[in-house]
Amino acid sequence: MSLRSLPLMLIAFILYNVVVLMGGGSADNVYGLRQEIFSLPSVRGATHWSFSWGDLLILVSLFLLFIELVKATYTSTASLLDHGLSMLVFIACLIEFLLVDQAFTSVFFTIMIITLIDVIAGYTIGIRVARRDIGFGSGDM
Repeated sequence: MSLRSLPLMLIAFILYNVVVLMGGGSADNVYGLRQEIFSLPSVRGATHWSFSWGDLLILVSLFLLFIELVKATYTSTASLLDHGLSMLVFIACLIEFLLVDQAFTSVFFTIMIITLIDVIAGYTIGIRVARRDIGFGSGDM
């Protein structure tokens, strides 16, 4: 099994659990997700834009989704394994969202939806690429 067959959304899933379950936040602070990493003043200077741990997790998840979509354009046995493991990551996210209080947040819900998009897009792109490679439905016969 190569590293290319591992779903990168697993990194986002693990990062969320590290930040929330081991971060030591309280329920009022949404388990540390609202803890500010940095803030920048606006041009007018009246307000600040704050960047929290939850924002970072969503940003990392979106970046990993982009890489997963690029990986889905390759056809190999590693990509089939990647799609299957991505489905398992989504199922793990769904179970955690339903059963763990710390995962019942909008940040984790967004990560879970990103993993669902990864699963659906991976299979869809994989089928389209396989059709192109094999030549099914091309109408050139």
